[in-house]
Amino acid sequence: MWPAATAKPQNLPIGISGPAASVAAVEKALAAQDPAPFALEKVSSRADAVARITERTLYGAVLLGDTPEVLVATAAGPAPAQALRAVAAELQSQIDASAQSALIAQLTAISQALAAGERPTLPDAGTAPRAVPTVHVTDVVPVAAGDPTGAGLAAAAFPLVLGGMLGGIILTLRVQGAIRRLVGLAAFGVAAGVVIVTVMQTWFGILAGSWLLNAAAVALSVTATGALIIGLAALLGPIGIGVGAVITLLVANPIAGAAVPSPFLPSPWGAIGQWFVPGASVTLLRSTSYFPDAATAAQWLTLAAWLVGGVLLTLIGHRRTAAELAPAAPEPPTAPATA
Repeated sequence: MWPAATAKPQNLPIGISGPAASVAAVEKALAAQDPAPFALEKVSSRADAVARITERTLYGAVLLGDTPEVLVATAAGPAPAQALRAVAAELQSQIDASAQSALIAQLTAISQALAAGERPTLPDAGTAPRAVPTVHVTDVVPVAAGDPTGAGLAAAAFPLVLGGMLGGIILTLRVQGAIRRLVGLAAFGVAAGVVIVTVMQTWFGILAGSWLLNAAAVALSVTATGALIIGLAALLGPIGIGVGAVITLLVANPIAGAAVPSPFLPSPWGAIGQWFVPGASVTLLRSTSYFPDAATAAQWLTLAAWLVGGVLLTLIGHRRTAAELAPAAPEPPTAPATA
């Protein structure tokens, strides 16, 4: 549980645009923090910021100017959205404080002029006072109606991990033969993809997007985890089940970035977690569900690599075991000695 206990934004990529002086002030404020909570990337416009958020290259954006706005994407995770909402609140406080300071300075100047017997400079009669800008927060990629807090999608990581582990363990203990186990695992993965996505998307409305893509992502995730369990058991024997469980549940799952995204985890564990099955599967499912424009090749390839690795371990372990159990060839009879 240590990643969750120490999670905080570290160089979270967000966009920024606005007057050069305002952008420079924000950059200076962030430079004073170590580690910086945000990594600022300049965007050319609001449309540019929205496009990069939907591509998952940015978690949000701060648009400065006469109508300040903060863009968030709750579907990318509740933690980044909460951090950006805090930025919006701080920005509004600074704007209010600046407006209050300007008003106090104006009143002070009027009072000093009156005290000196001079005619004070007053605002033009009939003109409305300048409105204080309001910082608007816009959720450009909200979560589904069935998951208003985004916690359901984060919790989806557990059934993927547990389902793959259970499938691998059951097939290892109840099915004999490498080919039978692998065929059974393929069927189990397809069934898991159909069942899990039906429950989470069709019934509870936690997932969105393409049903088939989500089912494929879940099926590959479950199959990859199961293949690791089966492969290690074939190679190491019963202890392989425990090794696979430790790798999946105790090492990979805490750094998967399910509850909080990888930039919130201590470096370099957030990046490392994306190369394990739980991390790749959570990132992939979030993208297929809410971010169809995001690049997902890395996640598909990562899961496929674990699946292929598990299959190879299964075949190697089965062949070695078969060779060890094969009866020894009888020794050829020796010819009788001749006188």
